[in-house]
Amino acid sequence: MAIMTGLSGNEMYCLHLKGFEPGELVIGNSVFSMGFLGSIGAGFQTIAGGEVEQVTKIIHEGRQNALERMVKEAEHEGGVGITGVSSELIWQQSNVEFLSIGSCIHHEGKKVEKLLFSTSADGQELYCQLDAGFMPLKFVFGNVAYSIGLGGGIMGGLRSLARGEVKEFSDVFNETRHRALWRITEEAREVGANAVLGIQTTILPFGGMQEMIMVGTASRHAALPEDRKLRPITSDLTNEEMWNVMHMGYMPIQLVLGVSVYSLGFVGGLTAAFKSFVRGEIKEMSSLIYEARENALRRIRAEAELIGADDVVGIKTYVYNLGSGLIEFMAIGTAVKKMPEVKTLTDFLPPQAVIKDKDTFFNAAEMLRGANLNEPKRSRSGSDGG
Repeated sequence: MAIMTGLSGNEMYCLHLKGFEPGELVIGNSVFSMGFLGSIGAGFQTIAGGEVEQVTKIIHEGRQNALERMVKEAEHEGGVGITGVSSELIWQQSNVEFLSIGSCIHHEGKKVEKLLFSTSADGQELYCQLDAGFMPLKFVFGNVAYSIGLGGGIMGGLRSLARGEVKEFSDVFNETRHRALWRITEEAREVGANAVLGIQTTILPFGGMQEMIMVGTASRHAALPEDRKLRPITSDLTNEEMWNVMHMGYMPIQLVLGVSVYSLGFVGGLTAAFKSFVRGEIKEMSSLIYEARENALRRIRAEAELIGADDVVGIKTYVYNLGSGLIEFMAIGTAVKKMPEVKTLTDFLPPQAVIKDKDTFFNAAEMLRGANLNEPKRSRSGSDGG
């Protein structure tokens, strides 16, 4: 019977080099209703701002159900692992569907009695992980549903009369972002991993709130010290980037992020508005944005120095408009440390491991209606409104 796989030709080639062959596409789903009582309770919690715990739990449960059903399907297929695992959220009127999809793989010429691993890495990324000495264990995620809050909105509105950082918001958002990271790390620790690799962060709208979700692969590396089972390393480098960094003798040690929420202020806003009628630089806006971005970068520098990192690499900065004249700046990167004993199994990655597959199907009619459902399933950045 013909195999139905989601693996591309490049992925199949890379996995073949590591002794794997493609298996069936595997899917798991779970449809949830938020429920009248749950919605009321969540509404009350959003008044305070910050995490809405009952919504976080509902989303976590739905995602977990879908993942478990996908794993059972892969076990039924006799697979050794699942690659390219995704955890998606699809609204269907008042219900929400949690969907997990991946591609089952097998050892070439061998049979196994149970599934050995699941990973967010696709076939090319998995090659890079294996060649860097990591053994994948489990697809893991950490999520947090949060709200700015009515109370926070009022306070922020009052604070926005003054130009500068709104520290109350900065603290709430910093804690929220780090909470998702702590949860994905805990999932990895529970399965005996000492690393979480290829972390991808997405911010999604969810019923008037936002969900921040981090997904990655819990893995194990023999060169890491024993205490890393208690505090797994975390990295948001792509697997190809990680291979290059490790080939140079550096080990990723921690994903670091910093958040700063700023307000231009009532007076500054009026000044900028008047100046917008005249051609030229709006210095108030330039200086504010520069200051906010520098503040977010200072936070990740302090975090990296605290853990003894040599460098922070792959830094990305993101800007979100929170409304009421407030703007969030987030900086995120991976702290690395020199480890002479670290090396890759080979000296060069094959071209097939770094070639990016191109889309071959385009629905222009759907795009014109403003509802393109064929967006990439994973993104390093979040959507506006985070």
